[in-house]
Amino acid sequence: MRILYHHRTASRDGQAVHIDEMIHALRELGHEVRVVAPAAPTEGMGGGVGWVHRLRSRLPRVLYELAELAYTVVAYRALASAAREFRPDAIYERYNLHLLAGVLLKRRIGVPLLLEVNAPLAAERAEHDGLALPGLARWSERLAWCGADVVLPVTRVLAEHVHAVGVPADRVVVVPNGINEEHFAGAPSLQQAKAALPGAGWSDALVLGFTGFVREWHGVDRVLHWMTTPGAPARTRLLVVGDGPARLSLERLASELGLADRVHFTGVVPRAEVPALVAAFDIALQPAVVPYASPLKLFEYLMLGKAVLAPSTPNIEEILVDGDNGQLFDPAVSGSFETALNRLTEDADLRERLALRARQTIGERGLTWSANARRAAALAGALAGGQGLVAARQAAERAGAECDLVATRKA
Repeated sequence: MRILYHHRTASRDGQAVHIDEMIHALRELGHEVRVVAPAAPTEGMGGGVGWVHRLRSRLPRVLYELAELAYTVVAYRALASAAREFRPDAIYERYNLHLLAGVLLKRRIGVPLLLEVNAPLAAERAEHDGLALPGLARWSERLAWCGADVVLPVTRVLAEHVHAVGVPADRVVVVPNGINEEHFAGAPSLQQAKAALPGAGWSDALVLGFTGFVREWHGVDRVLHWMTTPGAPARTRLLVVGDGPARLSLERLASELGLADRVHFTGVVPRAEVPALVAAFDIALQPAVVPYASPLKLFEYLMLGKAVLAPSTPNIEEILVDGDNGQLFDPAVSGSFETALNRLTEDADLRERLALRARQTIGERGLTWSANARRAAALAGALAGGQGLVAARQAAERAGAECDLVATRKA
C-alpha cells in the first residue's frame, strides 16, 4: 500500500518514538510511506520542544490557539501536494489539537483516514494549561475524531473519551503502544549494565529505575522519601534515565535527605543508549500515570524483563495483572506505594517471577510496533478496497491474531 503519514510533532520524546517506530514497521512490512510533518529536530531524546514553549509563552493564549488552528491551512497544503504526487491508498494521521488537515484531505480525495489518538487533548489542555477557547478546542477535536474512518486510541479508557464525542463503537479500534524487539535485543545483562554505570557502588546496589521526561506529578519524590525509611535497604539506589522540569527539585531533595550519592540522573541520552541503562534496573518504577495513557516506558520495562511497580489504574490493568506480570499499588490508598515497594525490595523470588512474566507478556500479547503496523495496514487495506467497517475490523483482528501467534512462538 501507499500510506500518507501525517503528524505535527516537533519534539524528540515518547511521541517521536511512536512516530518513528510505526513508520519503520510499516516500511518493514513492504508498504510505501510518505511522511508529511514539521522538520525534525536533531536533539537527543527529550529535546526539541523549546521553540514551541517560547512561542506559547510569548503569544496571548487566544492567539496561540488560533495560530494552531491556522496551521491546518499550512499542513493541508503540504499534505495535498504530497497526495497529488504520491497518490496514497490511505492517510494515517497522529491526532493533535486543532489539526484538521487529514479530515479535509480525506473529504477531498476520498481515501480512508486512520486517526491515531494518544490523548483527549481538549480536556487535557483545559485541565493543565488552560484554554482561552475551550469551545473551539472541543469542536475541532470532535470534527477530527468523527471525520476519521477509524480512530485508533491507545487504551480502552481513551476509547471511552472517543465514544463520548459521538464516534460509533465500530469505528474505534484500540491499539496500545508497543516495542521494537530488535532495539532491545542487544541489551546487556543486569550485572553488566550495573557495572557500566558511572561511579562506585552500583554493582552491589538494588537499583530502582525510572525512565522518561520526569515531571512533578510522576511522584519520584516519593521514592526518595521512602529511601530514608527503616524498611528501605541501605544498598538501594535510584537511577533516572532522562531529564525534565522536576530534575532540579529532585536533586535538591536528594541532597537534603542525604541521598545525593545514591541517586543519579543521566540527563537526555540518545535513544540507542536507553536499553543498556534500563537493563540496570532491579525494579522498574511507574509511580503515577495519566489515566488514559499507554506509557511507553511500561513496554520497555516489560521487554527487558523487569519487576514493574505501577498503580492499579484501569489503563495500567489493561496490560498488567497484579502479582503476575507486575506489582500494583492502589494510588487512592495512602502508603500503598511504599508497602508495595517494601515487598518488592524484600522478596528477590517475587522480583524474579514478575520479571519472567513481564518479558513473556510482550510475546503473549503481541505488544510490538510490527504487530501494530499490521493491524493498521489491515484496516487501511480493507477500507481502501471498499470492504466496509465490519470486514476492516475482521482483517485487523486476523492480523493481530497472526502477530500474537508469531510473537508467542518467538517467546
